[in-house]
Amino acid sequence: MHYTLFIRCIAEFIGTALMVALGNGSVANVELKGTKGYHGGWVLIGLGYGVGVMIPAMMFGTISGAQINPAMTLALAVNNEFPWAEVGPYLLAQMLGAIFGQACVVAAYKPYYNNTMNADSILGTFATIDNAHSRLNGFINEFLGTFVLVLGAVALTSEKIDPRADFIALGLLVMVLVISLGGATGPALNPARDLGPRLLHAILPLKHKGSSQFEYSWVPVLAPILGGICAVQVWSLFFG
Repeated sequence: MHYTLFIRCIAEFIGTALMVALGNGSVANVELKGTKGYHGGWVLIGLGYGVGVMIPAMMFGTISGAQINPAMTLALAVNNEFPWAEVGPYLLAQMLGAIFGQACVVAAYKPYYNNTMNADSILGTFATIDNAHSRLNGFINEFLGTFVLVLGAVALTSEKIDPRADFIALGLLVMVLVISLGGATGPALNPARDLGPRLLHAILPLKHKGSSQFEYSWVPVLAPILGGICAVQVWSLFFG
């Protein structure tokens, strides 16, 4: 069935919102003081983000492709696998979806934001930061992580036998990426997932929030885009 661009953008909006709500919701559950999952550990976040990607991918994979990531959209467009005329609407839908999903997290956890004094813990439920305070380390981490993510995504979905089965594997890939390579930065692996919530962090009057750290914000935008483009090019060159 062919869906209009508007319907596909609605799918990208909802899919990205679900990913951020489920993924950053798991971060909030671990990082915010007083929650049931407080100090639940990194594996809990990895599981939350893995399933948080898998669910919208399975819901909307056959409708919009469930790209839910500007890095994926741009990488496919650069490789002429996605029309440039639709890139702008997809990116807008993904960004707005990320902001809406983060707003849902804040609404669900508002009392616990008020109880949390650590500004970095609060920011971590919105956006990514490099624990070593190194933009270079953050860039390398985000580039490698997104390269593996996008390379895995195009490989897993290349046969088009049953996209829903492919997206289960994609969710597991995200989970293991968060657990294995995500300890340094968060990670973002997705420009919309980081920049949209970071903008919301900047404007919301949270009680104990600190800086939104926009001096770092270009890293989880540029590195995933470049990593995604390189991954699609590598797959196309050798296996396409």
